[in-house]
Amino acid sequence: MKNKLVIGGRIIDDVHLPYVIAEAAISHQGEIRIAKRMVYVAHAMGCDAIKFQMHILHNEMLRDVETSSNFDEPLYETLDKTNLSIEEHKELQALCNVLGIDYLCTPFSAKAADILDEMGVVAFKIGSGELTNIPLLKHISSKGRPMIVSTGMSEPYEIKETVDEISKTGVQFALTHCISAYPTPYNRVNLDNIPKYNLEYGVPVGLSDHTLGISVPIAAVARGAAIIEKHFTLDKNLEGPDHAASLDPSELSIMVRSIREVELSLGNKIKYPTAVEKKNLPIVRRSLTAACKIVQGEQFTLKNLTTKRPGTGVSATHYWRFLGTIAGRDYQKDEQIANFNE
Repeated sequence: MKNKLVIGGRIIDDVHLPYVIAEAAISHQGEIRIAKRMVYVAHAMGCDAIKFQMHILHNEMLRDVETSSNFDEPLYETLDKTNLSIEEHKELQALCNVLGIDYLCTPFSAKAADILDEMGVVAFKIGSGELTNIPLLKHISSKGRPMIVSTGMSEPYEIKETVDEISKTGVQFALTHCISAYPTPYNRVNLDNIPKYNLEYGVPVGLSDHTLGISVPIAAVARGAAIIEKHFTLDKNLEGPDHAASLDPSELSIMVRSIREVELSLGNKIKYPTAVEKKNLPIVRRSLTAACKIVQGEQFTLKNLTTKRPGTGVSATHYWRFLGTIAGRDYQKDEQIANFNE
């Protein structure tokens, strides 16, 4: 990749293990106690980062903005009730630092970006709704911190325009393929966008996933995803827009473990025998063997030449080369054939 992303000392590209983000969103209900517990859970389940949201509502939306189908009440009211204070965000960041998990946060305004920059966040996560908000993206990129930009709801030309604008700033960034539907139907995911964006834009590409379950993010890793972001909750039965489509702690743990296993299984592009395979070679492969007694000067034929285990003699791949040649010495039945001229 032309543009490798480094977040908190972690290299994010198509070589290293995927960077897994546990998306807390507003599933903490605006309660710092729950938010802190989510940090502990995300860390224990093996995630690289946990992501929150910072809303300064009067800077980002009107009160009467329409809400999506997964919200039971107006968006402004929901976000107002579940919003964490700046001091609470600092508490969460401090806890993340102690545990060794990255604290990420999505700013929805320039003011929020300024606050997060002052807090020293390791990177900015940009929500899909801000992809075309070029003024905000330019303001955030001016901070010089890595950016992860989600591409949900976007036309191809919009993604290209945004990539071009961010590229001009020289800041490191990644894209996450995303379908902003909660939950996302499996037949709408289109994971082939991951290698497509990677090839087209030359940046790390991940998946911000909203499907049910864990199969899609695991498959995304096999398609080259360098980042996986997935909503999680402590309890799917809690009230709120994201709980039902989120992973619970057990599912989050299984997803992270499976992602690590899949990434390790991809291996190198050229396959060579492993140490274990080399140890088994003599046991399972075959050598040229006398099918019956052969006397010196006799010709090797289909009748007197066969292949049998172990593979400690002349490889069975040379069978056709030996046919028609002359035995250089006597052989008893089941004796391995020596090399030519012996």
